[in-house]
Amino acid sequence: MGRRGLELVLAHFDNRPFTSDAEIDKAISLMRRLDEALGTTSKKLLVPHGKAQTELARECRRNMQCVLCRRMMFRVAERLARRMDARYVVTGESLGQVASQTLANMNVEERATSLPILRPLIGLDKVEIERIAKNIGTYEISTGPGLCCTIAPKRPSTYARQEDAAREEAKVDIEKLAEEESEGAFEIS
Repeated sequence: MGRRGLELVLAHFDNRPFTSDAEIDKAISLMRRLDEALGTTSKKLLVPHGKAQTELARECRRNMQCVLCRRMMFRVAERLARRMDARYVVTGESLGQVASQTLANMNVEERATSLPILRPLIGLDKVEIERIAKNIGTYEISTGPGLCCTIAPKRPSTYARQEDAAREEAKVDIEKLAEEESEGAFEIS
């Protein structure tokens, strides 16, 4: 999207304690490498996400964790976008790569924001995405050591429904969590 002329704000949702510190280093390296590949200097944000993840895991159905996590990220992204006068949210989703990226789940997830979601990789398969990553120099960084999200359920929902997500989110103060998370976001260099 940067090559298409969009000015990017890069955000990483810090999922500690459910990932390692290495994930932060990896995210920062990826952001810097993307800037190099695009020949730009993007604003880079680190967004604390662990507290919301903990609350969702404690209060909501475990199989909905990934969907609720994505909905929270979209809520927070919308708040951040509005503060920066941004008009879109861009993701790196690829259809069917992981449980949260089924058509049903993406439909439920994107309803958490009123901003348009741009998904430039949506129809690409893993091999095509890896080829792009190798060409821009992000592949080696992204495959480096790190700890994936340990709060993901063993059997995540792959066919979420909007009413289920709304019912689960009603168990927590979802707007307060999103506001706190967006307020805790900070710029990194």
